[in-house]
Amino acid sequence: MLVNNVYVCLIYFMSSFLFTLAGRDFYNILGVSRSASTNEIKKAYRKQAKALHPDKNQDDPNASQKFQDLGAAYEALSDPEKRELYDRCGEECLKKDGMMNNNDPFASFFGDFGFHFGGEPQHHEAPRGADIVLELTVSLEELYNGNFIEITRYKPVIKPAAGTRKCNCRQEMVTRNLGPGRFQMMQQTVCDECPNVKLVNEERLLEIEVEVGAPDNHKTRLRGEGEPHIDGEPGDLIIAFKTERHQQFSRRGDDLYTNVTISLQDALTGFTIELVHLDGHKVTVSRDKVTWAGARVRKKGEGMPNFENNNLHGNLYVTFDIEFPKQDFSEEDKEAMRKILKQSPNNKLYNGL
Repeated sequence: MLVNNVYVCLIYFMSSFLFTLAGRDFYNILGVSRSASTNEIKKAYRKQAKALHPDKNQDDPNASQKFQDLGAAYEALSDPEKRELYDRCGEECLKKDGMMNNNDPFASFFGDFGFHFGGEPQHHEAPRGADIVLELTVSLEELYNGNFIEITRYKPVIKPAAGTRKCNCRQEMVTRNLGPGRFQMMQQTVCDECPNVKLVNEERLLEIEVEVGAPDNHKTRLRGEGEPHIDGEPGDLIIAFKTERHQQFSRRGDDLYTNVTISLQDALTGFTIELVHLDGHKVTVSRDKVTWAGARVRKKGEGMPNFENNNLHGNLYVTFDIEFPKQDFSEEDKEAMRKILKQSPNNKLYNGL
């Protein structure tokens, strides 16, 4: 038995060693298991990219290489065809088949996800197209678990056209001779001749990430996906997330609130109920004492994940409503209840508003 275990361990070690020789371990770079779903790979990439971006690690001489490794890992594992080939024989097979691109990861990956790093926004002298703001309604489940949403956009794209056009127009000072010893200085519009262009609508499939714990009206920016500018840069597409009304929970910050209606019998004798949460797990609420209408129970850590730190959660507050029986009771039942409850008449008149 011991020999068999040693043999199995040796085979596992040798296979891992040979796979390492075939190139980088993309699963290890992304920090995911080999059975990870595409969404898990995308979430891991975004999380790592924020932490490893060279703009945030200027003291690390290997920051650019780490970020390029991360981009290569994402490129290979987010594509099902590339991932299947990589799982079979590693990175070298992808290179041999020409399936690994050498694009600038800063431009390709961060352009797709709409990341923005740095403090102050960059100011460009070139003219710029208008930004477009799009409201996207998302469910509370998507904000709790995270999700990727694909949207189709018909984007105006600049294409070459016949002829020329005036471009780079600017104001320049010119001197006009009015006669002997007389001249006049004045501003004049001067333009260059540029190749003509036209705008053609093209269909683009954009992937938007709903980040875990994102607050209502959270905005994400997709660079260059706004309105084009013939003589400059396109604007940005800004996605503003709006939370859809939920049938069971309402959200206030990181806390969740819900109401539960219980019977009068349960209110008097106690109960145990299970609430199905936004990710499907069950939250148990128990009471072994009298519960009055409007009573509230706090379940610590059962609220929304915090946007900045997903390991932290808010609280879940459960408020109870009492459903009274609708049938009439006999005199004997009424008398029996009086004996059990032993309550004296306590009628008070007050302004409940």
